[in-house]
Amino acid sequence: MLKKNGKGQVKTLAVASGKGGVGKTNVVINLAVAASRLGKKVIILDADLGLSNVDVMLQLAPRYNIQHVLSGEKSLAEIMADGPHGIKVLPASSGVQELTSLDEFQRLKIMEEFDAYTGDFDLLIIDTAAGISENVAFFCVAAQETVIVTSPEPTALTDAYALIKVLFTRYQEREFSIMVNSVRGPEEAYDVFKRLMMVTGKFLNVSLNYLGYIPFDGSIRKAVRAQRPFIDMFPSSDASRQVCGMAEKIMESNGKVKGSLQFFLGNMISGTGPARCK
Repeated sequence: MLKKNGKGQVKTLAVASGKGGVGKTNVVINLAVAASRLGKKVIILDADLGLSNVDVMLQLAPRYNIQHVLSGEKSLAEIMADGPHGIKVLPASSGVQELTSLDEFQRLKIMEEFDAYTGDFDLLIIDTAAGISENVAFFCVAAQETVIVTSPEPTALTDAYALIKVLFTRYQEREFSIMVNSVRGPEEAYDVFKRLMMVTGKFLNVSLNYLGYIPFDGSIRKAVRAQRPFIDMFPSSDASRQVCGMAEKIMESNGKVKGSLQFFLGNMISGTGPARCK
């Protein structure tokens, strides 16, 4: 079993979105930096396995990626790239279509590599691909907690609902945290959350937790173009304050989780997870 050098279990967090373009990867990177500033050792797994994004946004140029692990050429530790603030990044490959849907052997291989990894870390953040593919569902089900990133755009809200519906109806997932990006303020963010909660409450038996929001801010776009976390470039901005607050909530949360990192590893075989008593 993979532990924090015997000091406790690792928190595993999948960050997903129903559609692309809502800023999910940017959220992941800044959450990771915020958690690192809290003294946590963080690994980002770029789980958009066929289209790498995390390394591009952090100006990393890794020689190896997850494809080299799956082929047996490299170990998990050997492909890890060093990000800002001591964050480790497990980079995805780029333009490799066959990795967009992992088979059972590939899941087993990743499980074995995580099991063999002896590094000490507190938080594993999984940046999933956008949409409702099998890979997305697989990582969301396998992680302890799932954060759905959405925005005020009607299509983003509709697709967030579609992702939640798939995870509930096909994989019996019932608990989700919601983060709203690119809003004018807290009122608009909570209104988006309430609309999503209303429709899920009407048609699905799920529980939604409001994690927080990130305001629309031109400085965020500047940071993206500079390939730097906005929490570093604009530490006093409202966006940075909000993401720091969400990182604290994530690390302090003691709500229901589906298990330890061992659960994550075990689920990487089945892809669906065991039935859970309610």
